[in-house]
Amino acid sequence: MKTKQSLSLVVAIILCVSLLVLTACDSGSSGSSGGTITLATTTSTYDSGLLDFLLPIFTDETGWEVKVISVGTGAALQLGRDGEADVLLVHARSQEDQFVADGFAERRYDVMYNDFIVVGPSGGAIAHNSDVAQTFSDILNQSLQFISRGDESGTHVRELQIWDGLNLNPEDNSNYLEAGQGMGATLGMTAEMNAFTLSDRGTWLSYADRGDLIIVCENDSRLLNPYGVMVVASTLEPVGAQAFIDWIISPAAQELIAKFGVEEFGQPLFFPDA
Repeated sequence: MKTKQSLSLVVAIILCVSLLVLTACDSGSSGSSGGTITLATTTSTYDSGLLDFLLPIFTDETGWEVKVISVGTGAALQLGRDGEADVLLVHARSQEDQFVADGFAERRYDVMYNDFIVVGPSGGAIAHNSDVAQTFSDILNQSLQFISRGDESGTHVRELQIWDGLNLNPEDNSNYLEAGQGMGATLGMTAEMNAFTLSDRGTWLSYADRGDLIIVCENDSRLLNPYGVMVVASTLEPVGAQAFIDWIISPAAQELIAKFGVEEFGQPLFFPDA
């Protein structure tokens, strides 16, 4: 009788231990494999190659896959409002703050920054300078060809803020054209038409087909370009979305951002700002 009871006890212990091991394995597997989150982001983070550089490392370290939707900041924020994205990485601070104020995200996190530049034809009507107000005024007053993003992106928003700050209406220039395209396509049109445009520096540095375009205006404080990241309040993947934010603002990821572009372009395309 004692032998049977002892055997039963041993079997019960083995079963319990086996169950605990299986549960632990399942839990570990689930945590490491993660799932898939949708990142809506501005075209500059995609066109510059930054996401191609960062996301495989994020996935390898966390197990979370990332589906990227690359659009203008305005469109990315709308995807967040519509519940079609889990996390946003964008660059239009006033609109981001409003997104939080409206309850679509709990908070915004600083991630990085670079700057905007004005590019135009070499040997043209505008010499290299660091005064964006004078540059925009000259473009308007001389009716120089200007290609606007025209897509409610962060770049487009900043361009309109500059015009508005100067009390100028860009449409008073008969050679003002809205592309309605991303930064890469807009730069292509600008090069083809030998025109002027406002670009983020990261996309400009990584864009190959510049034609005769050069930087004509840079290093004005009004051209600073900060990027923020937010978890969308309606996300169905809050763990994965927060994992992305925790990762991209971590010291290790910030160091990766600081290094991106240095080897290829001789300078970083973005500067960490978490």
